[in-house]
Amino acid sequence: MPAKRGDRVRVHYTGTLQDGTEFDSSRGRAPLEFTLGEGRVITGFDAAVTGMEVGETRTVTIPADEAYGARHDAMLLRVPREQVPPNVEPRVGQPLRVGRGDQAVNVTVREVTPEHIVLDANHPLAGEELTFALELVACEPTT
Repeated sequence: MPAKRGDRVRVHYTGTLQDGTEFDSSRGRAPLEFTLGEGRVITGFDAAVTGMEVGETRTVTIPADEAYGARHDAMLLRVPREQVPPNVEPRVGQPLRVGRGDQAVNVTVREVTPEHIVLDANHPLAGEELTFALELVACEPTT
């Protein structure tokens, strides 16, 4: 019976970038578990699993607009170095959480100079076309 919206599924996956670099995999750990159509995974991943049968494998390529969206230059923030806390020594590529409480966001340090640092609030995979090797391990249909 094909997996459909509302079904609880468990999926093993390996995600790679266009150049073949693996960015994530469930292999060696528990499969990813979610309800189809609930919006807990990227749109393209949800769509790729829909219609699969238990035991089926599939490889799909998901365009950026069905994954983490486009990169936006407006999400690059130039921060004067004097606004960086003295106990923080930023490094290019370093993930940081900035802000307080519910207003805090995840960013990545993109540039460090003596005068400023550039923080990138885009998702690390924004703008990327993603390829997933999928295996539907289990499906609990809805009534």
